[in-house]
Amino acid sequence: MAWIILGVLVVIAFLLIGMYNNLVQLRVRTDNAWSDIDVQLKRRHDLIPNLVETVKGYATHEKGTFENIAKFRSMAMQASTPADKAAAENQLTGALKSLFAVAENYPELKASEEFTQLQMSLNQTEDTIQNSRRYYNAVVRDLNTKIQSFPTNFIAGMFGFQQRQFFEVAETDREPVAVKF
Repeated sequence: MAWIILGVLVVIAFLLIGMYNNLVQLRVRTDNAWSDIDVQLKRRHDLIPNLVETVKGYATHEKGTFENIAKFRSMAMQASTPADKAAAENQLTGALKSLFAVAENYPELKASEEFTQLQMSLNQTEDTIQNSRRYYNAVVRDLNTKIQSFPTNFIAGMFGFQQRQFFEVAETDREPVAVKF
């Protein structure tokens, strides 16, 4: 009888260890996914001044657009939590849309090889950011589900595992972009 009780305790211990290790893996994957987003956002922030300077040469009277981009870029770089970073990045995305709208009015700018290369680099970076956001949100979903699911929720509570915030898109980014000629 003692061997059976010991066997059951060993099985329970292995299950608890497995649940804990699973939570740790998900937490590390979430941190890694957030780091990937951060790297791509840094790349985006590094590209923006070059893009702005290129457009400035053609559209010197669009001062307000350039100031907004600089302000929103600074806010995005200073944000730390996923919610703050998402809000700041959404404002920056809106400002970049304005910049590209300005660029549409300058055919010689659109023909510029430097502008085209910067625009392609920014588009590639935006695609990578979207992929990183999707991956991050998937890992956060898995972590949050584990934290809330029985019996893992007991382990999560005992060891202080916290739910993470999703990196969400603002409602304004869900609306189609108006293209005017």
